[in-house]
Amino acid sequence: MLNILKNEEIEFTTLFTCKPHVFVSKNNPLVVKEKVTLEDLKSFPRLTYDQGVKNSFYFAEELHITADSPKNIVVSDRATLFNLLIGLDGYTISSGILSSDLNGNDIVSIPLESEEIMEIGYIITKDRPMNEITSRYLEHLNRYIANYSLK
Repeated sequence: MLNILKNEEIEFTTLFTCKPHVFVSKNNPLVVKEKVTLEDLKSFPRLTYDQGVKNSFYFAEELHITADSPKNIVVSDRATLFNLLIGLDGYTISSGILSSDLNGNDIVSIPLESEEIMEIGYIITKDRPMNEITSRYLEHLNRYIANYSLK
């Protein structure tokens, strides 16, 4: 990863780190649990997001991508992922940060028992300054993150 960043003259900036969480429907039987394990998830479909033809297994967004899961569904659209998560009682592993403004109130976040740590950030090109829109977006994003608390 570091080689790619260097060779492409791009840089990664960390916004925050967090423990992984599982997104599930508010009607999923797991919502009664304070924390879930990978074993708890085995009877539910795992939904993952594919970023396109140049996506690589090594750049997967989800943690525990190699964990055994008898039911896997790969989608290329986040709205579809959330709709299937609700309709099929599936799950996805993520940061735990949910915006009800964007996603409504039908999805909840439950901490996942895991030793992994997620590092969330953004990538920019080294040789070009950020434009005003990007800078303003990151200001808003940082304010949102500062006001958000994870379980």
